[in-house]
Amino acid sequence: MPASCFADVLAARVGLTPAEIDALSRLEDRPREFRRGALLQRENERGTDLYIVRRGMLMSYVLLDDGSRQILRFHFRGDMIGVPGMIYGTSPETIAALTDCEVCPFDRAALSRLFEEHPRIAALILAFNQVERVALTDRLAALGRTSAKARVAALVLDMRNRLRSSDPSVVDSYPLGLTQEEIGDATGLTAVHVNRMLRQLEEDGLIAREAGRLTIRDERALARAANYVDRYAGLDLSWLPAGR
Repeated sequence: MPASCFADVLAARVGLTPAEIDALSRLEDRPREFRRGALLQRENERGTDLYIVRRGMLMSYVLLDDGSRQILRFHFRGDMIGVPGMIYGTSPETIAALTDCEVCPFDRAALSRLFEEHPRIAALILAFNQVERVALTDRLAALGRTSAKARVAALVLDMRNRLRSSDPSVVDSYPLGLTQEEIGDATGLTAVHVNRMLRQLEEDGLIAREAGRLTIRDERALARAANYVDRYAGLDLSWLPAGR
């Protein structure tokens, strides 16, 4: 198995060379632990590091003029985070730990060297960032055009698929790890409304919840209810350059 969590994710899509695995592993040679609630980056403050998530769950969010929070994305094991801040003088978003977590910081110079030495890795990172962009476009459309039930259903499916991308043992059940307020901040709903939608999904036989875990009971019907497309499936990576 690759020694890098990020390499684990990429290797599930493309056979990596030993040199590529070694280069990716070097991005993770300075692991740091953060407690739940800790901020890795603050919106509008200068940040020079990017991060690979090794353990736990994080979120990126922005604060709106009325003081409310819009969660943009949840981050899981094997994700590279902090990339948007790489092209600005200050971070366009806040990154915070949702659970106790372990991340590996590295600077822009390390990423520049990686791109120069391994163009295929650069292309893969470009591809995965496009997947993120399309997934965010889906969420933007959902916030303006779909029902509260569809938004919550889509989040439930997306979390399962994101967790499964780095842990193939995840099938239908996973630890939700989010408060109803956090789900609301990601879907544009109040915590009360989120609670109502989760109960409705349970009553419809689509999900079950017990002891902090969520189980998908009818994936096909849940996907229909969510109008959900798994943007991590069906990728065409045939255009990638050869590995070095």
